[in-house]
Amino acid sequence: MAACARVGSRYSVRPAHLPSDVLIAFNKPFGVLCQFTDRSVPPRPTLAGFGLPPGVYAAGRLDHDSEGLLLLTDDGALSHRLTDPRHKQPKTYWVQVEGDPSSDQLSQLRDGVALKDGPTRPAQVSHLEPPTLWPRDPPVRFRKTVPDAWLSLTITEGRNRQVRRMTAAVGLPTLRLVRVAVGAHRLEDLAPGAWRVLP
Repeated sequence: MAACARVGSRYSVRPAHLPSDVLIAFNKPFGVLCQFTDRSVPPRPTLAGFGLPPGVYAAGRLDHDSEGLLLLTDDGALSHRLTDPRHKQPKTYWVQVEGDPSSDQLSQLRDGVALKDGPTRPAQVSHLEPPTLWPRDPPVRFRKTVPDAWLSLTITEGRNRQVRRMTAAVGLPTLRLVRVAVGAHRLEDLAPGAWRVLP
């Protein structure tokens, strides 16, 4: 049976039933850093507050203002396979954008967007019905006079704040960003701050 923990749970040692080459899916809440320590004053929330087993670290990153699937492992080779751009692991995001996406804007995302650090690879993008998600804390700020929409966007790169920069470049600023899949691994029904061991 897969191990699972929610916010507030604590493990002082690795549970005996967890293997040494563990892979964990974690639903990273908004505002949490993808690291276990923070030297800022005052310190910001980190992964240390969620009862994760000792010895694991994030395989890849998710910005502090983004939410959703973060994979953690203690296996360096596995982490490399998950994060090395040469492996082109697809990452899927549900993106709430400001504006009403046009067919031209979606085509630009599908063709690749010119960013300051070079053109992106083509993305898979489609309209998405507003998903049923947990409330964000703090909530997204809306402008009553500006519509918003949801997109499903899949990329095979991992540049810094790439999805946000891509949508902004085509005139669709990102309001909320939730990663729901990395390769074959999906977020599924994990609550914010919860984690489970993957097979």
